[in-house]
Amino acid sequence: MQGTSPRLTWRGWRPQDRTAQGTRRSRPRWPGRNWLRWPGSRRRRRNALLRTALAAAGRGWPVLPGAYAVPGLLGPCSCDDPGCPVPGAHPHDPPLLAASADARMVSWWWRERSPDAPVLLATGREVCAVSLPAEAGRRALDYFDLLGLPIGPVLASRRRYVLLVAPYTLEGLGGVLADLPWVPGSLRFHGPDGYLLLPPSRSDAGSARWIRPPGGDMPVLPQVELLLGGLIAASRAAPGGSRLAF
Repeated sequence: MQGTSPRLTWRGWRPQDRTAQGTRRSRPRWPGRNWLRWPGSRRRRRNALLRTALAAAGRGWPVLPGAYAVPGLLGPCSCDDPGCPVPGAHPHDPPLLAASADARMVSWWWRERSPDAPVLLATGREVCAVSLPAEAGRRALDYFDLLGLPIGPVLASRRRYVLLVAPYTLEGLGGVLADLPWVPGSLRFHGPDGYLLLPPSRSDAGSARWIRPPGGDMPVLPQVELLLGGLIAASRAAPGGSRLAF
């Protein structure tokens, strides 16, 4: 009886991927779910990640490729930690200290070494951030717009808004917070030795996206102390604002 083989094949699955006994060999370990994508879709995604990394480097923001989410039994993350709490959204190899704004290094990382890796922005050097639950974030943006207060770029994940701000030190931030009567536990501060996921990067928890993308080559970043009052007020008004709402 003459056997038949599929007419359509794609990288990562071929007819010869079955053993003589008919059992399927394990698929190659591709970043995330890219082995399910058509070549054109995968190429567009890689180009988008490279453009994001180079654009950030052009603003002087240090970036690096992060670990990527891995589906199935090989997962959940390329860092090989079976209990990884944030698959596809943290530094691994290279480490965070290797983050660079050198266009040649950034281009090599995403062209040659890790074309499917998420883009991580290292905070503390050229940019920091403060984040809060999404509903409180939307309230805060409306409040700042009403006041005419200029703000910088704003990111969003599935559950949180992230406002990029000028660099601050932990000592300086601690002094500002100490003078406030109350700070909601749902506020997070992304300062020295921190990192953020830049759009269109994806993690196991979902994709990052711009709510207000950076404009121009060198966006003006506000001081964090100018935003704290509005962020705290928005967090108080949002349901659950007085408790840890992650």
